[in-house]
Amino acid sequence: MPVERVSKTFRDISMSFRANPVSSDLIGLKDENAISRSIRNLVLTAPGERFFNQNLGSRVSQSLFENLDEITASIIKDEIKNTILNHEPRVRISDVDVRPNFDSSQFDVVIKYSIVGVEVLPQQLSFALQPTR
Repeated sequence: MPVERVSKTFRDISMSFRANPVSSDLIGLKDENAISRSIRNLVLTAPGERFFNQNLGSRVSQSLFENLDEITASIIKDEIKNTILNHEPRVRISDVDVRPNFDSSQFDVVIKYSIVGVEVLPQQLSFALQPTR
């Protein structure tokens, strides 16, 4: 079980790698935005992609080429939950919803969570998972 982290602020850099027009530093993400980006990156990173942390990431991409149905959605949902539980100690998941979107040939994902150690409203992250080659 991951250790609960008690902190007041979270920071990360934006993946756009754009420079701040005032300071010329990379644009930063703070608190809710940084954690949201981290969760999304965890789900979209395959194990083995990070050189010095081979176990980091999820196997969601392997399921995207399976049938577009409720069974595959359930497998993806379980993988997302396990990944966040094992690799993101700053959040407590309240719900993960994965639904097949037959019109767009994708899975629509909604992750609801609360941030540990910070007094903010529960958060929600939504994105689509599509098979790409």
